[in-house]
Amino acid sequence: MESKQIVIALTALAHESRLDVFRLLVQAGPGGLAAGEIAKRLGLPATGLSFHLNQLKQAGLITMRRESRSLIYSASYGVMGAVMAYLTENCCAGACGANEKGDKI
Repeated sequence: MESKQIVIALTALAHESRLDVFRLLVQAGPGGLAAGEIAKRLGLPATGLSFHLNQLKQAGLITMRRESRSLIYSASYGVMGAVMAYLTENCCAGACGANEKGDKI
């Protein structure tokens, strides 16, 4: 992933409600959740949730599919993995898994 795409993804996650939505969808697994269920679990109004879902979708962090009358949202695990890989690339000068003293965790 290019740094511009990473910035877009991180910007989308830099809001408490969007971060909550994304974490909920990650926990829900590949099957995802209906928009109404997301709103219910997080206590978000439908209009606000719609805006947040759009921001996450535009950033590529979630996908949407229609099942009958419901819109089902799922986390994009590939994009999530790419963001994590970008952030941890060349991590810790080779000392990943060590604490501040250099001891293995």
